[in-house]
Amino acid sequence: FLSGLSLKSEEFAKAFQRLRFNLFVQIFNFGIVSVIVYGFSRLIVTIGLISQSLADGMVIGSCVPITVNMVLVLTKSSGGDEAAAVFNAAFGNILGIFLSPVLILLYLGQRASVDIGNVFYKLSLRVLLPIAVGQLFHKFSPVVMNFVKKYKVYFKKIQEYCLICIIYTVFCTTFSTERDSSAVDAILMIIFQFLILSTVMVLAWFALMLFFRDQPKLRVMGLFGCTHKSVAVGIPLINAIYEDNPNIGLYTLPLLIWHPMQLVIGTFLAPRLAKFVEREEGPVQTLPEMAEEEGNIEDDEERKLSDICGEIIPIDDKGDKLLIDSVDVDQKIK
Repeated sequence: FLSGLSLKSEEFAKAFQRLRFNLFVQIFNFGIVSVIVYGFSRLIVTIGLISQSLADGMVIGSCVPITVNMVLVLTKSSGGDEAAAVFNAAFGNILGIFLSPVLILLYLGQRASVDIGNVFYKLSLRVLLPIAVGQLFHKFSPVVMNFVKKYKVYFKKIQEYCLICIIYTVFCTTFSTERDSSAVDAILMIIFQFLILSTVMVLAWFALMLFFRDQPKLRVMGLFGCTHKSVAVGIPLINAIYEDNPNIGLYTLPLLIWHPMQLVIGTFLAPRLAKFVEREEGPVQTLPEMAEEEGNIEDDEERKLSDICGEIIPIDDKGDKLLIDSVDVDQKIK
């Protein structure tokens, strides 16, 4: 519901302005990333480095949609295209409600133990319906939106506490019985997730450079949009799909590692990407700089006028310019 309140779905109308870029971001995020993760996870399971449950969790985490707030914040701090970030975050989350379960079933097959009809029913009640109600308030209730904006910090805290509660119950369910994973598996998972995230970010950057060479702001936004995964939407999705599965915590763990890792890497890259955008497009002029430049132009014009007249134009107490002999001045100007 809180996600629905903040989701800027009005940005959907702008999709066709950058259809090629938006399709690239969504295809890479849902398709390319999940294919790479699936191949890598099957490899390390075959070698025997991690358990089957954690490997399946890697695939499940790779199928969830893009983050919202993190992508917007990192795009803005990196000088990227904010409008593209808003659209892709909003559209990706709506698309993920329907596409993520399909991708999970496609990759994991019968092992996923998913009743697709029941899954969509649960997602409709737990995810889609609250988002739809939130969107109705977003569009048709200014009173509610003003209240939410006024107490935005508190609503953000409520959202975080709800997410923590869901994660806590998920892991309680998982570790209430013995599992086939250990602390070593968790450490290996951190290493593997870092390697995969770094790899897909490098691939995304070079692909963006190939297809959008002359659009540095889109390339910066695309770097985050192509590789980020949402905990806020992903955890409820996984919980709805695997509610009765004893391995649900292991399915969730890879995503919980991926999410903070993308923040750490993104924060490290943000100032460097901002310099890249500035170098490619030139420094963005701020309003004070524009006002100062306009004032300098006016001063130059006054100086030229004074040179023509052979005298400094006096100014009265109110700051108004006084021309003592306007006729003589006009003649000199001509």
